[in-house]
Amino acid sequence: MNKPHSLYIGLMSGTSLDGIDAVLAKIGPNGETGALDAVSTPFSPELRKALSELQSPGPNELHREKQAGNALALAYAEAIHQLLKKTKLQPSDITAIGAHGQTIRHQPHLGDMAYTHQTLNSALLAEKTGIDVIADFRSRDLAAGGHGAPLVPAFHAQQFVEDQNLAILNIGGIANLTLLPKSGEVTGFDCGPGNMLMDAWIHEHQGNTFDENGAWALQGKVNETLLTKMLTDSFFTKAPPKSTGRDDFHLQWLQEKLGSENYLCEDVQATLLHLTAHTALESLARYAPQTQKLIVCGGGARNNALMNLFKAKSDHFFKQPLEITTSDSAGIDPQLVEGLAFAWLAWAHKEKRPANLPAVTGARGPRILGACYPA
Repeated sequence: MNKPHSLYIGLMSGTSLDGIDAVLAKIGPNGETGALDAVSTPFSPELRKALSELQSPGPNELHREKQAGNALALAYAEAIHQLLKKTKLQPSDITAIGAHGQTIRHQPHLGDMAYTHQTLNSALLAEKTGIDVIADFRSRDLAAGGHGAPLVPAFHAQQFVEDQNLAILNIGGIANLTLLPKSGEVTGFDCGPGNMLMDAWIHEHQGNTFDENGAWALQGKVNETLLTKMLTDSFFTKAPPKSTGRDDFHLQWLQEKLGSENYLCEDVQATLLHLTAHTALESLARYAPQTQKLIVCGGGARNNALMNLFKAKSDHFFKQPLEITTSDSAGIDPQLVEGLAFAWLAWAHKEKRPANLPAVTGARGPRILGACYPA
């Protein structure tokens, strides 16, 4: 007998290191998922700094990483407490929490020695919330020869169903595509940096955590020579399955592309905006040229300058008109899609259903993802 709808909480704190989205999801017996409510909380400056510093090798890493994992668990727990208070629910009302954690290293290209690591003290989170925690979703796929990422295409395939060639572009710190053709296999892959480099550059020069609506980028002009230099990175010509992260794209990567040239800071920001738009559209045109509609989600969907740039550049990459919209058009706040996805991944784990797509990650077959930390 099918179970009734269950309540799950999905947690997402992405590579942009801007904060936490906690999403209350109602999930039906066949995985149909809807957002009931959500809270978003910023990282403290101390936690953001600790997580940022762990992106590069440094002294006493093991101790610092464990401390950051504890701090992240406490921050997650506080977000959940706020969400439960807002919705007047008790921990016993929630079946499980799906928690991605914070990616510190992602090295899927090392064969049997490949690894990925998302810091989080999941046991502490279960203890502090009184709710089962499902975490470490990437490792099982990686063990099966996959990249362990991106994981959201399986959720996109269930959530976004239309009678046309559809693509979903999630723009967090990293940008990833899910390709949903009218007929044929669902595929997807990371296509390059999303907000991450823009966030890092504005934080370095203005102290802001992100460029709201791309306002600073709009003060500059794209430098085509610099953009061409950025596009020479080997990641952009790799064939899927592929995934990336801060291991590949970071401030040092950007500084190497800048070299000794004296660029205006706002021109660099404008060029990074164009890099995100160009790499996403070029990847979509290369691997799904018949796409009719592109749905954008993630924090990047709220960047008006970026959304306008997608629309302005799409004619260059596509012969047919490409409808570009956000997940608002499907009734889902773009900022909540990834949180919903991790609630769904927790549901899939509890239901013992495989949740990876081998065509996306390159794994040898479907696998049940995640590890459970009972309350």
